[in-house]
Amino acid sequence: MDALFGQLNHWHWWILAVLFVVLEVFTPGTYFLFMGIAAAIVGGAVLIAPGMGWEYQVLGFAVLAVAATVAGRNYLKKRPIISDHPTLNRRGAQYVGRVFTLEEPIVNGQGKIRVDDSTWKISGSDCAAGSRVKVSGVDGTVLRVETAD
Repeated sequence: MDALFGQLNHWHWWILAVLFVVLEVFTPGTYFLFMGIAAAIVGGAVLIAPGMGWEYQVLGFAVLAVAATVAGRNYLKKRPIISDHPTLNRRGAQYVGRVFTLEEPIVNGQGKIRVDDSTWKISGSDCAAGSRVKVSGVDGTVLRVETAD
């Protein structure tokens, strides 16, 4: 192992930190960011103490990665990121509150409705074709509707 890890220096850790940040760009969530922070800190420590053994470097990285991940998750839980488009990736939620005219009746609590360029399954009280309904909620891929007044 000394042959493989024995030559680690601060540049190796900083390159690893950059790779983790690049991975963060291409993956959802914020996991690799914290590992990149940990690698950058270990790189700084190795720059200050160049004689640090590779065992301590890897151990420090592991401890810092876990600590940074836990601290970052707690921070984001207490201060969530507020979006100007909170329903962007929840397409069904974007239709809550909109009113549509039924092209087909709702029979036995089930039906379909044309919404913009797509067809959605709907659930609600039985209504005749031509009735106006308002989307009141979403259950997975089924829109819940009620009669519009």
